[in-house]
Parts: sequence; C-alpha cells; structure tokens
Amino acid sequence: MNRPRSLIVAALFALPLTAAAGTGTEDIIELESIAAVVNNDVISSSELTRKTLEIKDRLRQNNTPLPPESVLRQQVLENLIAQHLQLQIAQRAGIRVDDEMLNRAVHNIAAQNNLTLEQFRDVLEKDGYDYTQFRESLRNDIAINRLRQRQVDNRITVSEEEIDNFLANLKAQGVTDQAYHLGHILIAVPEAAGPEQIQAAQQKAKAVLNKLRAGADFAQTAVAVSDDPQALQGGDLGWRKAGQLPSLFADTVLKMQPGEISNLIRSPSGFHIIKLLEKRDEQSQVITQTHARHILMRPNELISEQEIKSRLLQLKQRIESGDDFAELARSNSEDPGSAAAGGDLSWVDPGTMVPEFEQEMNKLKVNQISEPFKSRFGWHIVQVLERRNHDDQGKTQRSKVRELIRQRKIEQETQNWLRQLRDEAYVENRLAKQPAE
Repeated sequence: MNRPRSLIVAALFALPLTAAAGTGTEDIIELESIAAVVNNDVISSSELTRKTLEIKDRLRQNNTPLPPESVLRQQVLENLIAQHLQLQIAQRAGIRVDDEMLNRAVHNIAAQNNLTLEQFRDVLEKDGYDYTQFRESLRNDIAINRLRQRQVDNRITVSEEEIDNFLANLKAQGVTDQAYHLGHILIAVPEAAGPEQIQAAQQKAKAVLNKLRAGADFAQTAVAVSDDPQALQGGDLGWRKAGQLPSLFADTVLKMQPGEISNLIRSPSGFHIIKLLEKRDEQSQVITQTHARHILMRPNELISEQEIKSRLLQLKQRIESGDDFAELARSNSEDPGSAAAGGDLSWVDPGTMVPEFEQEMNKLKVNQISEPFKSRFGWHIVQVLERRNHDDQGKTQRSKVRELIRQRKIEQETQNWLRQLRDEAYVENRLAKQPAE
C-alpha cells in the first residue's frame, strides 16, 4: 500500500513522536529529568526529545537545513511551553474533548489520507507513531483550538467602515490579482518591555538581518531564532493574495521582488523580517458552488443528542415521503440565519462552512438528503439543491472581505494573546541552564 506519508506527517505536526523504549540507565534518567517548569506543570526531557525528533523529520522532508541541536531544542521547548500554557487554561475553563468528538477527528484525518481507520492506524505504527499517544495529542490540539475560538476568534468584530476602507485601498493599489509566498521571522519584545529590552531585541534583529543579507538560509534561521508560531516550519507563511497580507506587512510586500528581504518592521510584538519567496499572478479560479438547505437542532438539558438525532431522522423520512422541506425547516430548525428562509443557505463556496458540515454536504448528489450528522453547532440534516461552476477570480463580495479582515485580526490577536500568556506565567527553563552542546 502506498502510504501518503507527507499528508500524515502534516496532520501530526503538533503531535509528539514515540521514543523507542529503552532498558538502560540513561533512558530512565531521561524520563525523570525536567526540561522546564510551567506554572504547576512540567515538561520532561523525554517529551522534548520526542517533539524534537518529530520536528527534525518534518524539516528534512521540507529540505530545510537543521540548526544546531541545542538551538533547535530551545525552539521546540518554547513551542511546548506555549502548548502547556494553553492546555492549562483550557482545563480551568472546563473545555473537554470527549471520545465521540475525538473519534470523529481521527476518522476525518484518515479520510483525508484516503485510508480506512484500520489502514491509518497501521501506517502510523509502521512509521513509528504510537496510536494511543497520537489520539491524546490530537485531543489536546482540539482543546487548544476550542480555547482559541473562545479567547480570540469569537471576540473579533469587523465593521462596515473597515470593509469600505479595505476595498478602497485595494482599488487604489491596483493590485488584486497577485499572490505572495512569504517567509517571516519575529524577534519578540515582552509586553511590558523597558527601553533596554527593546534595544536588545532590536540589536538581535539587526544581527539576524545582516546574516540573512550575507547569505544565511532564511528557513534555517527562522527555525533557530524566530519567536513566531510558524518558526518550526521555517517561518513559512504560505501563499497569500494581496488582500490577505497582514496589514503590518502589506505596503512593504507589495513593493518587494522575489528573493528580497525587508528592512526591520516594528510592531508591538517586536521586530519582523519578511522575505518575499515567490510572487505569481493568480489565474482564473473556477470553483464548484453548492446550493443547499439544512435543518439544525441542538441538544439541551431536556433533550439528549440521541433524541435530537431521532427527531432529525423522522424529519428526513417525512421529507422523503413528500412533506415540504422548507416548511419543516421553518418550524423546526434552530438556525436563526436560515430557518426563516426554509433552511436555505443560498450558494456556498468551498471552505465557507465548517469542515464537518462541508464534508457531509459534498458527499450528496443533487436533491439527496443527508443522514443526521453533528458539527460544532449542533445536529443537522442537509439537502443539496443545485451545483454549479463559478469563476471566483476578482470576486469582492463584502462577506469575503469581512472574512479576510477577520483572519488578519485573528492572527494578530492570537500572537498578542500567546505573548501575554507567556509573560504572565511562571516558566523555569532548565534547558537554558544546561551547557550548550
């Protein structure tokens, strides 16, 4: 069986590898030693070693030169510290990921790799990943995502004036059909930094910039020194259209040529260095839109999930027997945005809906009704009414612009939130006290 290893490793990026079991004294010492203390929690040296091995594997697959071992371990440790801090807050906030939610996530990852659950498990184990540990690490990732939605995403708002200004700026720049592949390095400044700390960070950033302009590898340097969450991916921000560029970098990036490295860019987070890796004209993008409608029902203290599922099954059977979907949606759906329209969601672009909803919708033929399924919003049945191919190039619908602005804000606020967590926590980095390798 051909194993889609690159996809699986990508899915496992935040997950630790299983270390080979040892029997010697050195292994026992490794398990008992502590790399860092994070509030009332600890990060063991064995956890750090497993994570470092995983990051090395990923960097090698991307052909990114590895920094020195001691430097990489420090970067990986900072990544683990951020994860532990978020999990601590999630636990205090009562965020729990039950087995049902976890099982769905595992099934989705297997399906994305075109594997059955059994095949996916075999691939993991053959490649050295412990399946039980994979599940628990995935549970942690889901908890962190739910925490970020609560702490950051759900608090972001976008005004109509911001949308107007965004569209006006794009028109003034005359650049709407290009995409930019960016590399990013951040030398962070603590939230309440004094003049000496700011100056030290600036001097470090200048030294990094000088090395880059002297020929140092950007991805390797990002792994070694960047404080950005994308550091362990070589600072790669991926491809972004002009409208998706972080507002802090937009003016600079639009003037750059591929291969060019920016001057230092100052923000409240610290000092940024941007490299324009590639630039391309976006071609016409024909996408498949789906016209769908749905009925949403949510469990509560009086109605269990099983009962909700049963009610939706009954509604499905009634519709298939001739009852009007729209009327049943108006009287039963708990989606305030679509119930009054008979559950009609109008034309839906790929990526508009949450993944679990889109996955079920995409399985359906025209006029087919789904079985009841669960998303983060509740339980649904959905019917596909039509499908069409649509040229999405140059589309400037206000809803899309609103989402672009929202994602910009989420990126910045997430970075600020993580920095605040780190600054306010008690962290004892014991690795920093060990002699450099």
